[in-house]
Amino acid sequence: MSEGRPFSAPTPPSVPGPRRPGAAVLTLPDASGPHGGSAEARGAGGSGGTGGSGGAGGAGRAAPVPAQGSRPGEAPGPAAYAHGRTAHHRPAHPARHRARTVKTVAALAAAAAAGMLVLRGNEAFAALEAPTGPDSRLTTATTAGAPDPGRVLQIVAHPDDDLYFMNPDLGYSIATGHPVTSVYLTSGEADGINAGVAKEHSTPSDKPAYAEARQNGIRAAYAKMATGDRGSAWKRTVVPTDGGGQAEVDVLVAKPEVNLVWLQLREAGNVYGDAPDSLHGLWDGRVPHLESVLASGTPVKQRFTYTKDQVVRTIEGILARYKPTTIRMQDPTPGRFPDTKRYTDHQDHFYGARFVQMASDAYAREVHDRPHFGVQNYIGYFNGSLPSALDPGEAKEKLDILDTYAWLDRTNHCGSAAGCGDLKVADHPSGNRWTDSINYARGTSTSWLASDRDHGLWAFKVLDGQVAVWHRTGLIGSWSGPALLPGTGMDQGISTVTLPDGRIAAYGTRTSFGARPADYRREVVYAVQRAPGSPEFGAWESLGTPEASDDTWTSDISAPAVSVDGTGLAAVYVRDGASGLRGRVQRADGSWGPWEHHGGADLHGTPAAATDGAGRRMVFAATTRTVIGWAQPEPGAPLGPPTATGLPDTTLPLTAEGREGGVRLWFRKPGSGNVRTALITGDGGLKVNNLTDLGGLQGFGSVTASGHVLAGRAAGGQLGSDLGAGRPWQRSPLLFVGAPSSTMTGKNMVSLAVVGLDARLYVASSADSADAYLSPWQPVGPRNSGP
Repeated sequence: MSEGRPFSAPTPPSVPGPRRPGAAVLTLPDASGPHGGSAEARGAGGSGGTGGSGGAGGAGRAAPVPAQGSRPGEAPGPAAYAHGRTAHHRPAHPARHRARTVKTVAALAAAAAAGMLVLRGNEAFAALEAPTGPDSRLTTATTAGAPDPGRVLQIVAHPDDDLYFMNPDLGYSIATGHPVTSVYLTSGEADGINAGVAKEHSTPSDKPAYAEARQNGIRAAYAKMATGDRGSAWKRTVVPTDGGGQAEVDVLVAKPEVNLVWLQLREAGNVYGDAPDSLHGLWDGRVPHLESVLASGTPVKQRFTYTKDQVVRTIEGILARYKPTTIRMQDPTPGRFPDTKRYTDHQDHFYGARFVQMASDAYAREVHDRPHFGVQNYIGYFNGSLPSALDPGEAKEKLDILDTYAWLDRTNHCGSAAGCGDLKVADHPSGNRWTDSINYARGTSTSWLASDRDHGLWAFKVLDGQVAVWHRTGLIGSWSGPALLPGTGMDQGISTVTLPDGRIAAYGTRTSFGARPADYRREVVYAVQRAPGSPEFGAWESLGTPEASDDTWTSDISAPAVSVDGTGLAAVYVRDGASGLRGRVQRADGSWGPWEHHGGADLHGTPAAATDGAGRRMVFAATTRTVIGWAQPEPGAPLGPPTATGLPDTTLPLTAEGREGGVRLWFRKPGSGNVRTALITGDGGLKVNNLTDLGGLQGFGSVTASGHVLAGRAAGGQLGSDLGAGRPWQRSPLLFVGAPSSTMTGKNMVSLAVVGLDARLYVASSADSADAYLSPWQPVGPRNSGP
């Protein structure tokens, strides 16, 4: 992570505080103009880690750009930070957050494993969702042996990328007893100076020693997360890799399910500058091989080099060794700033993620004795420019782990002359507000669960690089699946719509690799059910991409948002690489029109689309300051211009659903995790009605809503749910991948689903009434804990 000087991020505008559910309406701030704050465009400065030359109005992103060859990994000076470290240690409501510690999360998980389901059940609903037929022998999610533990494997470019960009997910997985392995592709040796700014010039460069210090800091951080003792012992060994080299494997003695794997390849040493001896250069074929940089103290003694294919084979071999059910990686297509064309993330981060993509694709095809696996991608440096996604309690816990990695107390607890942590980040362990946030680059859609006209359920998620489909026949029928639809290379994040004839259409993006580096490509694809209720789907059809080439925007398109208007025709929308909205509309003969520009600026995340009671399509997208909307003036008409909603800043994911005659939006309040909602109507132009704070269990990520049920990730990582105004939020024992999804099943039943860290579908249901309860969670299909 820390190979560069982070930029300052804008300060989010203040908004009124939360109220009790259903109790009050918030006053909207004035709209910021016809384009909803376009002055704060994505191009207004440099990338996280290096800064840029400024942009429109100098909004929030401008920071000095270090000269080529300046010290990679340096921590920025105090002037570079709009929010200093002190603020991270002041939770707004200390009493509310004291109980939300890692130990509390572990206790919750232990209680769940012992059968204490926090969400209250109802026997009638449990019977409706209970697996029958071949699945009737399976243990339910409320009994002692379930849910399956699952195995998490994280692969990152540098030591600390996991702590900055994958936590608190990482800490929750460890605290709840999931086996967790973290793999570091490079040594993160930077310039070899393990010192802050004040002592940089007086500290000699020693790359092997700095690499060792970072290893020591990571081991201390993981030991603290797993045992509470940063000095807990590790067993360090050497294993051969499938690429012909050697890796160091560290096993935490007190918690042997926690492993660290060090591949120790050379890092780029520059965020986005020309560095042929790097993962980027190896991917592009500029160098035939990449050499190792061995940390001092590592048990690996034999230096080695890897070709591109050998890196892929090495990662594939690690996957085959650990057989994960959840793979976490960085964002392989972070995009560029529109003005400077510089990457928004470190080149090691996203080229490393591309190696992981290619290796996981090979693993899915070539290794058959393995469980299914899901993938989660994480945004990197750009988190510093987005509204804070974590509440103060979670942010402080995340910072505490970075404090351990940064070796703030300088006590030689590890017994190493190289040092016990990374002093480059000790000046500012919070980074560029990175400890305030966590954001998923893909997989935020909440429309992957669908109901058919016979009250059957269909779930669509990506497993093993293919779209997996689970199906329940009728209201109380048996479940089948997961069945993998033909077609590989699918990215996380599937959205579905029901067509006028009752068929279900699934939309997503697909990544393909060619013979040349420039052949790396993402495109929007869709598949349509052959007949209503049929288990067969047509082949994936490509809608292409609005981006001309990977060299221009690194294939930076969002997942698609799709809706069907009152004329029965579908339209699909993506955020493009220039942070604007693009869309294609289906014609009456089934063909598709061209990709059209719909304007907008500073758009981030995935758009949300829905249709109002008059059959008009509405589309919404989040910016760093507000939400922008588009609407058809009437069904069948072209989409109108981008319109400021006047909504306050939100965390990235938006959920939209047509109801109450308009389109209702759900989103999170920054720095809180509280869920907010507003009804958008389209008569006489877009109008926001009754912005309301619904409270919640903090947390982050997408929120799903159907009928009276509202659900999303709570602090602690479990699923939190709200069953109606005035009723307390409740929490399930499930940790899960991506976003939850829900749908109305018939007129008076709500179905809710998640995919757990074990890559297994879990479902629950509730009657759509004010006094209903959520049924116990039920797993679908066979256990997926391995062969």
